[in-house]
Amino acid sequence: MRAGIRFILPVILISCLVSRSGLIAQGSSTEDQQPYVCETFVYKTVGDHKIRADVYRKPGEEIRPGIIWIHGGALIFGSRKGLANEQLTLYMNAGYTVIAIDYRLAPETKLPEIISDLEDAYTWVVSKGPDLFNIDPERLAVIGHSAGGYLTLMAGFRAKPSPKALIAFYGYGDLIGPWYSAPDSFYNLQPKIEKDIAYKAIGDSIISYASYRSPKYSRGQFYHYCRQNGTWPLEVSGHDPHREPAWFKPYEPLQNVSSTYPPTVFLHGEIDTDVPFWQSVKMAKEMEKQGIPYELVTDPEWGHGFDGRNRDDPGVKKAFEIILSFLEQHVK
Repeated sequence: MRAGIRFILPVILISCLVSRSGLIAQGSSTEDQQPYVCETFVYKTVGDHKIRADVYRKPGEEIRPGIIWIHGGALIFGSRKGLANEQLTLYMNAGYTVIAIDYRLAPETKLPEIISDLEDAYTWVVSKGPDLFNIDPERLAVIGHSAGGYLTLMAGFRAKPSPKALIAFYGYGDLIGPWYSAPDSFYNLQPKIEKDIAYKAIGDSIISYASYRSPKYSRGQFYHYCRQNGTWPLEVSGHDPHREPAWFKPYEPLQNVSSTYPPTVFLHGEIDTDVPFWQSVKMAKEMEKQGIPYELVTDPEWGHGFDGRNRDDPGVKKAFEIILSFLEQHVK
């Protein structure tokens, strides 16, 4: 099928009834916009560190398809709380239960363990979700942004059973190309981050929830330091991409697209200065080779994070229409 190309036992911690406003799905009714339940679960414990997921669902016993949502932040910062209200509302009004997950963050935790969190979160949703929040384990999609887009693409060949669809906002399938393993020209136009300042933002303890900025030292500064020096792959994995490129193969979606890979929507701005546009183009080409349904949604004026910065852009609204249509076709 040719694609279209377009420009553990859980612990319930919190339960509350909430209502959000935002983008409304076309054709949604007043009933669709009713308040819904948010619950926080621990889906995994490592030592004494609890890794959490927030589940947003409509009240009642109806069994619904699910979306596992994954935050970005270069695998270094961010949290499950980064899901935009407007996007959550859109998915909820379309009939999905949404599960926003945390995962352990680098460099304190290295890439294999981060991927194990992704796999364990997915397994938890499949095995425990039907009883805990009336999810249909055979109707699951994964959506992620930036590094969350990368993890979404990893779910395409690491999550079992395979998701029905993936939605990757400005994600990437290549970890060791010069864009990440060499000093970056865009980041080197910005003030130089000294090594001693960068490393004061990180520590030795496991964390799975961190902001970009902090009152004193910023994990964002650590990320900028990595990009200015081309050390991100080494810091996140503990392996040198120049000396050990083969080690990275199991962690690169671009090298693991097969005929069983799920249908995918790639969304990427052509002027993205953080994750190059061609990252999604290369993934789309691999999908084309394998005959897997996909959509490549682009715009020459979109940058990184376009969906959060250009909410009133007709192109962004159209992109979400494409997403909902794709999910309707492959998940529901």
